[in-house]
Amino acid sequence: MAIRDLHRISALMIAAYAALHVTNHIVGIGGAVSHINFMEAIRPIYRQPVIEAVLLFCVMFQVGSGLFLAIRGWKQRHGLIPWVQAASGMYLAFFLVVHVSAVLLGRAVLKLDTNFYFAAAGFYETPYKFFFAPYYFFAIFALFTHLGCAAYWQVQARPTLVRALTVLIPAGCGLVISLFIVLSLAGVLHPVEIPAEYKATYELK
Repeated sequence: MAIRDLHRISALMIAAYAALHVTNHIVGIGGAVSHINFMEAIRPIYRQPVIEAVLLFCVMFQVGSGLFLAIRGWKQRHGLIPWVQAASGMYLAFFLVVHVSAVLLGRAVLKLDTNFYFAAAGFYETPYKFFFAPYYFFAIFALFTHLGCAAYWQVQARPTLVRALTVLIPAGCGLVISLFIVLSLAGVLHPVEIPAEYKATYELK
């Protein structure tokens, strides 16, 4: 089986988890309590040791194989969609490495519950907020865009408009969802009071 085929299989498993995770953040648009209640309901699914281990392996493989495929096809890439797919994939690789490492650090070392407040805390401390707003925004936007690009290659026999919409609709949805999730984390939609233990991780000494 070619590395591209394995990359797709791994992507499907990560996408299943990402669907839950993004839904969790969409629910969180209604406030931190809604986010945490939904998270506590779905955590038993993906925090089973075997499932979590498989997901972590898939993340590592996805990052490595994605970068390999992007670099290998660099000179053969022509047209807008291939470049958008490569760019969104490389940003997702960056996000996965940073985000998964931060969550594992938060759980194992800092002994924090990696919930809404863990994700939002950086929005309330300068200069970190200037990193976290675009960091989360582009992660969700890149996810939807990358999935749209993947779907694009499956409809090559369709009219040009259909192929274009295959990318534009997911990207547009990602744009809107990204905006609202960032606004919710930043406390624009609802007041957010970050607990002291989460703020402490960003305090400059």
